[in-house]
Amino acid sequence: MKRSVRRTLVVLISAFALLAPAVAASAATDSKATVLSRWTQTTAASTAAWNAARLDRAPWASYGFDWATDYCSSSPDKPLGFDFTNACWHHDFGYRNYKDLGAFPANKDRVDNVFYADLKRKCATYSAVVRPACYSLAWTYYQAVSVFGSLASVSPSDLDRARSLVE
Repeated sequence: MKRSVRRTLVVLISAFALLAPAVAASAATDSKATVLSRWTQTTAASTAAWNAARLDRAPWASYGFDWATDYCSSSPDKPLGFDFTNACWHHDFGYRNYKDLGAFPANKDRVDNVFYADLKRKCATYSAVVRPACYSLAWTYYQAVSVFGSLASVSPSDLDRARSLVE
């Protein structure tokens, strides 16, 4: 198992090393919406590109991306020890920047799906013994953002239904 994880990491790092110059070059020519779309896909490569940009923001400064995060908002960032912080940050990034572009409603579901994909990839890094618990928490977090991720995108009837469940 460890050998396949190492092999996967080597492949991903090698691929990123080959693509990094192209990504940096595209920073000067692509629109903010194009870059944002590229960084909010469900693939591991998309998440890796976003994370690389997060760690080296200088080439992307002219776009005015909002990198702020409250991580998993009012939910634990590391429920039961599973570290969901980067997935939550990526999710916040998508929400904040699509809202800034005025394109949030059209992209909310996709950003939520990216969040779920990021969570599942994180869960896959844990041992097989605890992985099912992680996947269960990932599903719960995904459902929460899917329904309540932006109160502006939730219908009043859904809010009323949620209130009735907690009362």
